[in-house]
Amino acid sequence: MAITVKSMAVTGVLSAVVIVLGVTGLGFIVFPFGVAITILQTPVIIGAIMEGPVCGFFIGLLFGVFSIIQSALMGATPMDMAFVTYPYIAILPRILIGPAAWLVYALISGQLKKPLAVSPATIKPLAERAAIIAAAIVGSLVNTTLVLFGFGILRIFTWKVIIPVAIANGGLEAAGSAIIVFSVATLWKRISGGSGKSRISKNIENDSP
Repeated sequence: MAITVKSMAVTGVLSAVVIVLGVTGLGFIVFPFGVAITILQTPVIIGAIMEGPVCGFFIGLLFGVFSIIQSALMGATPMDMAFVTYPYIAILPRILIGPAAWLVYALISGQLKKPLAVSPATIKPLAERAAIIAAAIVGSLVNTTLVLFGFGILRIFTWKVIIPVAIANGGLEAAGSAIIVFSVATLWKRISGGSGKSRISKNIENDSP
């Protein structure tokens, strides 16, 4: 895939969003019942959906590097120390978020020419909306699962601790990512489509007799 000026601009903007969310703490949502989840993966997923896997890869790479730097400066928790000691736990899962999310999006939306058993009049809007939600969920789960799996393999935390966290945080983070990514991506597509209409809406009109 060719890297365009637009792709580089989007990558830069969303990379900055990751840093701002991390530094300000806005990238973490703390619930009253004590569970905290991260939404730092959402810019990575959005970038992959909007501009492709390469864009998602680089935003994810920055996400991982930023996690290491932030952990080194804070060093307050076992997770911080783990990211500094084993930096690949912070980087590898994050660089896979974008490509995984894009692949799911491309498969469901039909960009990889996967046949969908729906009528021509509804294939584009339904497929694209489903693709965005599925990509957000998969991208989030890739991040949560691989990071926690790394903690378990390296025995930083016991599996008795990891499994409940994976279930609780994984589900909440996936749901949060789906809501945020769907809202931002659909709005972005509507704005970029011009004339107050989304790209998928224009496609429907073009296909209509």
